[in-house]
Amino acid sequence: MSDNVAPNEHERLRTLEAQVQVLAQAVRALAEGLEEIPSQDTDREKQAARGARLAHELLLSQGL
Repeated sequence: MSDNVAPNEHERLRTLEAQVQVLAQAVRALAEGLEEIPSQDTDREKQAARGARLAHELLLSQGL
């Protein structure tokens, strides 16, 4: 990062990076919830609901 960036901009950048990281975790939770794993005998609806719930909790934890 450049030294000429204002401290407020550094904070905004850190906040944005944290939000992007949480969004990536939420997308991963959704993808895993919808993923079909042939070797596992799971209830697809329950698996999808768990993924959606985890994604929602991640987003809420960051105020998104």
